[in-house]
Order: sequence, then C-alpha cells, then structure tokens
Amino acid sequence: MKKQPWPLDDVRHWLEPGPVVLISSYWQGKSNIMTLGWHTILEFSPSLVGCMISAGNLSFERIRRSGECVINLPDASMADVVAQIGNCSGAQTDKFATFGLTAEKSHQVSAPSIAECHANFECRLYDDAMVERYNFFIFEVVAARVKPQPVWPQTLHYTGGGVFRTDGDRLDRQKWFTRVS
Repeated sequence: MKKQPWPLDDVRHWLEPGPVVLISSYWQGKSNIMTLGWHTILEFSPSLVGCMISAGNLSFERIRRSGECVINLPDASMADVVAQIGNCSGAQTDKFATFGLTAEKSHQVSAPSIAECHANFECRLYDDAMVERYNFFIFEVVAARVKPQPVWPQTLHYTGGGVFRTDGDRLDRQKWFTRVS
C-alpha cells in the first residue's frame, strides 16, 4: 500500500512522546493539576525529564515560581478524569475536589502527589534555559513511588482531537541488548 501525505499539525498521532501524565503543582497555598502529553526522558542519572508546559496554563507560573511539581502517572481507568482535567482551568476549579482526587503529601517537594495514580515522580526544576523561548522545563526526579501491581499498568496516550489510545502488548527483546537496565 502506498503511503499518503499526512497533515503536519497532526504528526503527534504517530509520534506521541509517551503516556499522558497529570502534573500537580503548589504555589502560595494553592494546588493545581494539569494534563500533560509532551514530555521526554533526557537522562538516566540524574533522572531528568523534559516537559513542555504552555505559558497560557495556570501551572506554568506556579511551577516556574516554585521550581517543583509532581509527575503523576494515571492508568486507563482514569481516562475521563484525565480528559476533564485537561479541559478546565484551575483558576476557577479546585481539581482535587471537583474530580474526587486525593492530594497526598509528597516526600521531597511541596506539590501534592495524586494518590489514585499508579506512580508519582516528585520533581525539582533542574534547568530553565529553554523555558523562556520554548516553554520547555527540565526537571530532576528527586523521589519516586510506584504501586507494585500491576507491573505494567495500561497507560493513556493522546493522539489529538480528543482521542486517546492505550499501550499494547509488552515485547521482550532483552537478548538483543548488550546492557540491560
């Protein structure tokens, strides 16, 4: 079958960066949650994660000023909540209360973790050199907590236009790797 042109503004349909996450933040006595699909692992040690957070998002300034956040990993059972959080403003909505989420005290940062999520990755701003120009934050994960089961939760992946997909089967190809980590 011959390949056909694809709209350039929809390449994320094919190149989405990984599971959708919920970013929780805290600044001046107020917490917020945002949905984020644009993140990438940058380094293993220290554990660095890059996140593109729109300057128009309430969380942008809270995270920029506090220098902290928590990257929370929801599973597919939270799809409705993830979509709704991403489509309302924290300026008018207490997202923890509105969506029935439990704010859990984090160990290393002021931002709360989300108890219902499969994993919580507490982060501190590591490098803000690309924030002004690209809205790209580089965080260091300073604490991580993950539920032991399931080992591979079904995560959400955003393809645009209000459509999510879930991850597929696990394929083990360790035999081809010279260094397994």
